[in-house]
Amino acid sequence: MSDMHPDVQAALDAARDLRHRIADLREKIDAIRARRPSPSGAVIPEIDAMGRLTDLYFTPGTTDRFECDELVSEIMSAIRDSTTDAARQYEQLMDSDPWGDTEAVEPAAAVSEQAS
Repeated sequence: MSDMHPDVQAALDAARDLRHRIADLREKIDAIRARRPSPSGAVIPEIDAMGRLTDLYFTPGTTDRFECDELVSEIMSAIRDSTTDAARQYEQLMDSDPWGDTEAVEPAAAVSEQAS
């Protein structure tokens, strides 16, 4: 049998649940990837939720087909579009209810209300 007060146990349970929810949300954020092709389709970057370039794909012969400034334009356009898409995915995730139901955090709120 535990000597812990039920409100303290409820607060500890709520904190543990919150840690798990944060870890789940972190996994969803880490899974966000955007791969938007360049206007010609010859360049496809991969951008993560934090706007970092994680991969870059060129179709065969891309560097031979384009002049230097055209290739730069292709790459930058694809990176911009992919970054915008990754940001949209992130915002969509955060604008939805990433926590699901809030029932698990209510005991902690009840504890703080009783302490007031």
